[in-house]
Amino acid sequence: MRKIRNLVVLLLLLLVTGIGGYKLGKKTVVENDGGLDLSMLWRVKRELGSKYLDKSKIDASKINYGVVKGMVETLDDPYTVFLTPQENKSQNEDLAGQFGGVGIQLGYKDKTLAVMSPLPKTPADRAGVLAGDLILKINEKETTGISLNEAVELIRGPIGTEVTLKMYREGKKDTFDVKLKREAIVVPSMELEWKEKDGKKVAWLKLYKFSEQLYTDWPNLVDKVNQEKGSNFGGIVLDLRNNPGGFLEASVLVGSDFIKDGVLVTQASSDGKNVAYKVDKTRNKLLNDKMVVLVNGGSASAAEILAGALKGYDRAKLIGEKTFGKGTVQSPENFSDGSGIHITIAKWLLPDGKNIHKVGVDPDVEVKYVPNEKDPKADNQLEKAIEVLLK
Repeated sequence: MRKIRNLVVLLLLLLVTGIGGYKLGKKTVVENDGGLDLSMLWRVKRELGSKYLDKSKIDASKINYGVVKGMVETLDDPYTVFLTPQENKSQNEDLAGQFGGVGIQLGYKDKTLAVMSPLPKTPADRAGVLAGDLILKINEKETTGISLNEAVELIRGPIGTEVTLKMYREGKKDTFDVKLKREAIVVPSMELEWKEKDGKKVAWLKLYKFSEQLYTDWPNLVDKVNQEKGSNFGGIVLDLRNNPGGFLEASVLVGSDFIKDGVLVTQASSDGKNVAYKVDKTRNKLLNDKMVVLVNGGSASAAEILAGALKGYDRAKLIGEKTFGKGTVQSPENFSDGSGIHITIAKWLLPDGKNIHKVGVDPDVEVKYVPNEKDPKADNQLEKAIEVLLK
């Protein structure tokens, strides 16, 4: 059976991110499909072709894609999108973990363009951009009503060039501008660092996104932890902060090393058919290790599903801030011309039946991140996580 990778997040990274091709040049007989009437489409096409002043601007390819985009946008679902060949190429590069841009994962907060998460060691991260920041302008373009694809195209550009974002952050009185220089972005799937406190060694596992590379990296990392932990091992801090998600199966792979058995997440479709994603019991390599999980407003989709499952099974306490709240699943489809579509086909349910969409997952111990100007490397959330772990 062909493995289907349902994207838990439309994670149009900005580092970013036809029904391909209605035939508009020739009228064809189309059966009525759920009330769809194409006669107006043909009429407008003919009127433009015969009357529009500058006929050189009538591009059949752009019309094709514009018609399809308009149809999809009537759903008012920012995560169901049609992608032109260039947009689709950018999205596929993103999922592979390598692309160009400034390092921001995009989403929406109350229909306002927002930073879902800044990616580590990128221009946005270095400039202090935070998850939850609202993007009000891209250069001089207002973002009211903007689509994710359009925002991505505006923020992307040649490496070495700059883009200015006008932003708003909760708690700040005024808006502020951030100027970012575009660069090539390579996002690692994860990192391991060892921390020591009170004579105990703690494994700090930072998962940046659930990309294809994780399928290879995670098993190797688990083996490394088991080889190096030693007799004074204090436990694991699984850091999912600013992890925008990715492939659901990758999060199931990670969860299967911490949870012994059971359903990690359920896909609930509109047709009433539910698909349960169960723990892979052939993994189970970190079952007996103490652990806590770090989350924040940039933990989205597959990341918050994993965090919610670990919390639901009482496997780990969550430390930090409420997660983003992205609980729908998109199925990607590529077309022969290079374009593609992501369609919201289902919602995700945690083991307790809760859907996290728009509400997120609450931490067990709430800790707001507080930047330390004297020591930029200081991390009060990580310090609290280690404290809770060693108790």
